[in-house]
Amino acid sequence: MSLHVIIGAGPVGLATARLLAGKGERVRLLSRSGAGPEQDGIARITADANDSDALARHAEGAIALYCCAGPAYHRWPTDWPPLGAALVRAAEASGAVLVTTGNLYGYGQVDGPMTEQLPLRPNSVKGKVRAKLWADALAAHEAGRIRTAEVRGSDYLGAGTISPFNVMVLPKVLAGQRGSMPADLDAPHSWTYVGDVARTLVAVAADENAWGRPWHVPTAPPLSIRALATRAAELAKAPVAQVAKMPSFALRLAGLFDPAAREMIEVQYQLQRPFVLDSSDATAAFGIEPTSTDEALRETIEGLRAPAAR
Repeated sequence: MSLHVIIGAGPVGLATARLLAGKGERVRLLSRSGAGPEQDGIARITADANDSDALARHAEGAIALYCCAGPAYHRWPTDWPPLGAALVRAAEASGAVLVTTGNLYGYGQVDGPMTEQLPLRPNSVKGKVRAKLWADALAAHEAGRIRTAEVRGSDYLGAGTISPFNVMVLPKVLAGQRGSMPADLDAPHSWTYVGDVARTLVAVAADENAWGRPWHVPTAPPLSIRALATRAAELAKAPVAQVAKMPSFALRLAGLFDPAAREMIEVQYQLQRPFVLDSSDATAAFGIEPTSTDEALRETIEGLRAPAAR
């Protein structure tokens, strides 16, 4: 049994911990809350990932260090840089390969599907933050200080995941009400299943030929927001989905009171035009076929309904 250390007990961290423990591996799941599943093989540890010395101690003897953490959306510029630096220092001290859960913000606005070969040309503050994190980790890798890779996905589906669709549209659809989003409702959009993020993180960590580059999570063919809402209603046996386009001024008005809404303004390009991820490299390299959108939606719906069931 090898030791794996996971930073963050959100949906990605939990899925990765369960996957590894299910394979008989030893897992240390680190978070500020000490949360996590009660499952054989998983040790839940309360820790501050910004403390690189403590992080290195917990990672001692580990073969892999997975960053599945996510600072509050409006605190990315202040909270990500120290966390990224701590992770690099911990990977260097422990010798564990560092595999970070990333996203597509660093590419900025592009025409056509996004591949790993695209240059990072961020057009937002948050995109610049993510691009710098990868650049710093890659520089440490190329200098021989650490071994690292980044795994990037699009908006998540799966139990407990948070995205504009999961927050603004899906609960309304399940309740038979009209949902709205500040988006082109008919533009193709990629939706990544959180379980596939975990599978890709584990595959990349185990393959030394995969290090030193980014990988896109195997992701099902894109669906528009309207089509996704329609299918969700069908799967949930809810009334026919009703989705409307939220006017831009409404998002700006919401941003006066809600920091998360305010932070959405600079990345509106992701929702106002096609936003499609090409994940063919990872499928070819690791043999990971993406989970169907139906299965991912079912889990998302069950996760939303679970609190009511309790």
